[in-house]
Amino acid sequence: MENDIRQHRRRSWALRVKAAFDRVAAALLLLAALPLMAAIALLIGLTMGRPILFRQRRPGYRAVPFDLVKFRTMRDTGGSDADRLTPVGRLLRSLSLDELPELWHVLRGEMSLVGPRPLLVQYLDRYTPEQARRHDVMPGLTGWSQINGRNALSWADKLALDVWYVDHWSLRLDLRIIALTPIAVLTRRGVTAPGAATTHEFLGTAPARRRVRPEKPA
Repeated sequence: MENDIRQHRRRSWALRVKAAFDRVAAALLLLAALPLMAAIALLIGLTMGRPILFRQRRPGYRAVPFDLVKFRTMRDTGGSDADRLTPVGRLLRSLSLDELPELWHVLRGEMSLVGPRPLLVQYLDRYTPEQARRHDVMPGLTGWSQINGRNALSWADKLALDVWYVDHWSLRLDLRIIALTPIAVLTRRGVTAPGAATTHEFLGTAPARRRVRPEKPA
């Protein structure tokens, strides 16, 4: 019992450090990236027009939804992702530059620098109970699955890596993921799934599925 209390206190302290580090780092990165973000916004405006930003409802911590903001990479036309994805959008995605506005979510406490990527709301009904545990931590800009194959991995492998991160999270692991992320980005490893312009839709893992109900914010 006493050991459990000590572990709980250590984890609580580590989570406070993680939250403080996230906000400070996000603020500094936003300031440093402002000129680049302005250039990207101008480029999107010239090639695709408005809107510059793409907004979509995504599940966050404990599956509580929030409005994710990214740079727009696709035209607002019908058709497949391959048809809608522009050359500029393809470049932004390949270098993960479309994710830069998400630093604002880190600053707001809706995301972390490191954690499972926030996926689509419609996937909530399709997770197994084990896969649904990916929502037991804050979603992140980068994560364990992002440096271990990204979209080149199968959905089963990606979600298993997300849950592994939940079970093995530590400040040291976060720093390791942050250090390895630039390598994964610059090598463009796993940017797209085989046979897809971006990634394939997650249709669930048979046989068990579980509905994850978003908790009401306190």
